Amino acid sequence: MADTAIFDIDGTLVDTNYHHALSWYRSFRRFDITLPLWRIHRAIGMGGDQLVEHVAGQNVEDRFGDELRETVKDEFGKLIDQTQPFRGAHELLEAVKDRGFRLVLASSARSSDVDHFLDLIDGRSVADAWTTSDDVQRTKPAPDLVQAAVDKVDGCHGVMVGDSTWDCIAAGKLDIPTLAVRTGGFSVDELRDSGASRVFDSLVELHDALDETPLAAVDR
Repeated sequence: MADTAIFDIDGTLVDTNYHHALSWYRSFRRFDITLPLWRIHRAIGMGGDQLVEHVAGQNVEDRFGDELRETVKDEFGKLIDQTQPFRGAHELLEAVKDRGFRLVLASSARSSDVDHFLDLIDGRSVADAWTTSDDVQRTKPAPDLVQAAVDKVDGCHGVMVGDSTWDCIAAGKLDIPTLAVRTGGFSVDELRDSGASRVFDSLVELHDALDETPLAAVDR
């Protein structure tokens, strides 16, 4: 039985995945590298330390990796004010917290971006803790972010709620089950094949089905 609910922020609670994909596309173009957007989108959910090599190869990582990671911050900064929370985000967090779970909002984004997302979902009023890039050395699919989230609240058994295959893979490395939502644009089969125990079309659908999930009630 779980005592800690870990909610990914980017793409799960706030609609950001396509903004991130476009930001990376524009960042690569600054270095005369053109990648298909669909390929970049498949990698969203990874952090920048993993994404560059994954989509563009080791040579691009070696030559431009650090510069690309700085550039994408600038590009995403141009779009962040266009991001919005998904319907039912705050209400779902309240429902999970009311059931007795320790609630952690997980992100490897820089602190200023996390602050913006917390404001959008009124996350500070309900979450016990949240993570930023300061809390991890490696991002998903490494499990560091999920472990950092559990450690923030001295949790014993977590449940991950995420939107990407990388959320599922990272949590699976710690034997933490994942409830996935399709808000990141990944298919049901992709999410299940990556380890999701259940997949929901929306946060509202997950909220309505909480009693059928590991988030039904906290282990006392």
